[in-house]
Amino acid sequence: MGALVACQSAARADETADEIRALKAQLKRLEVKVSDQARKQKETQVQIRDVASRPAPPVASGPNGVSLGALGGSAPTGLTGVESSIRGLPVAGSPSLYINGVSITPGGFLALEGIFRDRFIGADIATPYQNIPYGNIRSGNANEFRMSARQSRASLLVKGDVNPATHLAGFMELDFLGAAQTANSNESNSFNPRVRHLYATVDQDDFGAHLLAGQTWSLVTMNTKGIVPRQENIPLQIDAQYVPGFVWARNPQIRVVKDFDQTLWAALSVENPQTTFGGFTTVGTTPGTLPSSLVFNQLPPGGSLFNSLNAVSLNHMPDIVGKVAWDPTIAGHNVHLEGFGIFRDFYSQVNNSNQDVAGGGAGGSILVSLLPKQLEAQFSGMTGRGIGRYGAGQLPDVTFNANGTIAPIQETMLLAGLTWHATSDLDLYAYAGEEYQNATYTTTESGGVLNPFGLGNPLFSNAGCSTPGSTVCNGNIHLIRQITGGLWDKVYQGSFGQLRAGLQYSFTQKYSFQGVGGGAKTQENMGLFSLRYYPF
Repeated sequence: MGALVACQSAARADETADEIRALKAQLKRLEVKVSDQARKQKETQVQIRDVASRPAPPVASGPNGVSLGALGGSAPTGLTGVESSIRGLPVAGSPSLYINGVSITPGGFLALEGIFRDRFIGADIATPYQNIPYGNIRSGNANEFRMSARQSRASLLVKGDVNPATHLAGFMELDFLGAAQTANSNESNSFNPRVRHLYATVDQDDFGAHLLAGQTWSLVTMNTKGIVPRQENIPLQIDAQYVPGFVWARNPQIRVVKDFDQTLWAALSVENPQTTFGGFTTVGTTPGTLPSSLVFNQLPPGGSLFNSLNAVSLNHMPDIVGKVAWDPTIAGHNVHLEGFGIFRDFYSQVNNSNQDVAGGGAGGSILVSLLPKQLEAQFSGMTGRGIGRYGAGQLPDVTFNANGTIAPIQETMLLAGLTWHATSDLDLYAYAGEEYQNATYTTTESGGVLNPFGLGNPLFSNAGCSTPGSTVCNGNIHLIRQITGGLWDKVYQGSFGQLRAGLQYSFTQKYSFQGVGGGAKTQENMGLFSLRYYPF
């Protein structure tokens, strides 16, 4: 009997083992099938992107592989489309020249613009908000009106497909807001072109990998979608210095980006550094004297390809920026979310010793389509130490302690905006932004006398900031804020391009830190107009 039971148990064990082996084999086949389906799905996505990016059939041909046609791909929509149109960027559907399969697409616009300020600054179409004069500056009691064609732009996009998944491109954009030391408005208006963008990109679709090398918007600049060049979320206003609170820079960089099904993005950028200084001089009180051995800004020697009259800061490390972005659709509303961090190194020399001080910050933005294709809302911000150069208000990055060492300044930048596409031809916008810094100072005592240093030291005097002609006005800036609104109207669109007209009004306030005599404040009302012709 025992032997019979043992035989039956062995038989059942063999049957169970066979079933387990069969299930494992079936599971293995399912895993292979799922993997194969995922691979085919990835290949299909690459093929779809390849078809979308192919150039349209040429409309005219010439010798040696030369033809004319429209730039292939899918044209941007929503705010991205409006941004591209107002900025004059080459987009899908634009007329292109093809040479041996490489597309060459022109872009840009010709502009006449004007600006009225109720307080004279002495600036062109880009307003240096930090220079809005206090009441002690006599010229600040006069108005200012200027017209300018210098924001006109010329751009060129060159693209070539190595294979269906590998794409090469280069982009160049120039304007005429450069000003050599000999440039003036007296008679010939001898202003010179300026590099805005000049970079190359490599995109590998099957890996979701992207490389950018050259000069373009810093990675801290917010986007409308993904982390893609020429899809940045730039304020639509006419003023070329944008809005206080807008975080941006254009600088040389190397950037690597990884996308995950073009929904989640991650990027790292190594960017050209520069440090801005402020706040360490005094007016109307016993001045603090920094060490004579301090070296922080240098006029470059002749022949260095820099303007010999403009100082450059001591830097030996690049700015490093990391960023993630996500593009979900929530309840039918397109959303763009992003967050970033930046590391900076500040470098100087004091007492014959090189000094390194770390700085940096973090920030992010959100863009939501409240009413699809009609109304978008956005909010962005950044906070950190030594980040002033990345704000439109251009507040300083750092100041100095009494011993000559660098002291990064704590700053916060905030910006909110609405864009309403009232009709297919009319877009209206409104923004409100601010930048504010914390006081960063030290005070020493020598022989019973207090010696103030830094930014926002309460011993600095603002007693004469409201008195015309007074020189007793330190006026270290604590806060710059602005509200602005405007519109762009498409007057004409047809076979001969586009004609757009724009209007903008802005109200800006500037406040100093409190000091001897209280705090200083000033404000600026500005009205701007623009007429732009887009031939391409």
